[in-house]
Amino acid sequence: MQKKLFTELGLSPELLKAVARVGYEEASPIQSEAIPVLLGGADVFGQSQTGSGKTAAFALPAIELVDPTIRATQVLILCPTRELAVQVAEEVSKLAFFKRGVRELPIYGGQSYERQFQGLQRGAHIVIGTPGRVMDHMDRGTLKLDQIKMVILDEADRMLDMGFIDDIKNVLSKMPPQRQTVMFSATLPGPIQQLVKSFTRNPVNIRIQDQALTVPNIEQVYYELDRRAKVEVLCRLIDIEDIKFGLIFCATKMMVDELTEHLTARGYAADKLHGDMSQAMRERVMAKFRKRGLEFLVATDVAARGVDVDDIEVVFNYDLPQDSEDYVHRIGRTGRAGRSGKAITFVAGREIWKLQNIMRATKGKIHRARVPSASEVEEKRTSAFYDLIRDTLEGGEYRRHDELIDQLLDQGHTPTDIASALIHLAGGEKPRPAGERTPEPVAITIPRREERPERRQEFAPEPNFDTFKKKKRATEAAPVDSGDLRERIGKARPKRTREEEFEPSKVSHEPGMVRLSMNTGRDHEITPGDVVGVIAGLAKIPKECIGAIRLLARTTYVDVAREHAPHVLEKLNGIKFKGRNLFMSLAE
Repeated sequence: MQKKLFTELGLSPELLKAVARVGYEEASPIQSEAIPVLLGGADVFGQSQTGSGKTAAFALPAIELVDPTIRATQVLILCPTRELAVQVAEEVSKLAFFKRGVRELPIYGGQSYERQFQGLQRGAHIVIGTPGRVMDHMDRGTLKLDQIKMVILDEADRMLDMGFIDDIKNVLSKMPPQRQTVMFSATLPGPIQQLVKSFTRNPVNIRIQDQALTVPNIEQVYYELDRRAKVEVLCRLIDIEDIKFGLIFCATKMMVDELTEHLTARGYAADKLHGDMSQAMRERVMAKFRKRGLEFLVATDVAARGVDVDDIEVVFNYDLPQDSEDYVHRIGRTGRAGRSGKAITFVAGREIWKLQNIMRATKGKIHRARVPSASEVEEKRTSAFYDLIRDTLEGGEYRRHDELIDQLLDQGHTPTDIASALIHLAGGEKPRPAGERTPEPVAITIPRREERPERRQEFAPEPNFDTFKKKKRATEAAPVDSGDLRERIGKARPKRTREEEFEPSKVSHEPGMVRLSMNTGRDHEITPGDVVGVIAGLAKIPKECIGAIRLLARTTYVDVAREHAPHVLEKLNGIKFKGRNLFMSLAE
């Protein structure tokens, strides 16, 4: 069956808001079928494979059914294991985020009774528990069943295999007769069929056919990491594996925006694709991606439907997909037309169980890999740069600059110093902050001014001897002397002369702001969003501390809060930005 958008299923605005916050854009087949039926009040028996999204299929209608003004348990969810009970409780908590007053409580063996007593006394509306502990609380009188509106059996066949069938019958027999009964099971053995006949009223049978999920013949690995380290690890993997063309999947539109800003700020040619963009914008981005005008496209599952490019090197699952089918669709975008491909998945915390479900459904192997260290990335970058210099020297295909080198030698510079300075200008300097984009090492040529070609993004900026000394002094001065900068910034005062009526002021007119200049502008395809992204992303300052931005042909002026200016200059000077070495300074 066709998937539907959650907005088509009859959910309340609060739940739709929570669904968007969790990151779901469209419902899975079991969700598309079950949610409208459950919202209508009917009993349901659902049969679908593990990892199909059935937790949200019953959790959303259950939350919708709860009356927060009634301080009593209204929904009971039975799970076969404590691990599953905790996972379901976490999902319910996320989906009930905007439903004020709704409280959920997991109860299972091995957990403190006292904590469970307190939660039940406070009036937990949705109780998620294992059969044994639920019966224990029923016998003690701490779990009241008189207000139950819905009872749900999750993975009923597993509870049968574990010997819980008698406990389940005992629990169901004590429920109010007018409750709604919901059962989900991957298989339908005889005892489960009997259970359905005995404890449901005219149930709607929903069966989602198991799909043969064929995983493409590509290399699949995953990295288990802390959620906060995802950006850093992503950049390390890109650098150490020298990835030039990839697709990155995120769960939400907000995450797509944030990750694109981070990548752009670190010097990667990245753009985004999600549902909030107009069709014209999407087409422009896709056209640029197909022509390899971008290194990385960051997208949501729905927006990436039209991405059909044959030579994608790697697909990153920056966030895990909702179900196994989405995983297969994602990674199938690499390794096409007989090419090799690779899929890299990030797993944070309890998400490991989702990955295990995907592996079971796809019957594929996803190997765990070790996160490379910052020193390994730096070693790889240095080795690649060394190989390039050696190959260039051995090949002899480079323009000689004997006259210029002789002049530098005559001024007392040693050959080693000259070579080191040239390597520095080419972007091969060390050390480089971990995670910052490694620029492409190139051989430097210095044609005459009238012969200089139009600059292209993949080449480092050619030295301009008119400004070389200023740039060299600025580079050698790093790290910036914050005390000296603060003293200079503190003396800045808004001034405006008659001549400045025809050009941007070099001082800010906003209280508490100072104006900085950047050696890049419209001619380099820079937008105000790029400027905000690189400052907020690398300097880690709030966006509200960034003021007016004025783009000229080859210069940009940007206002920054006075107290943050030294930090911004220190972090951004010398980085690679849109294919150029970035230099920033106080405009005045």
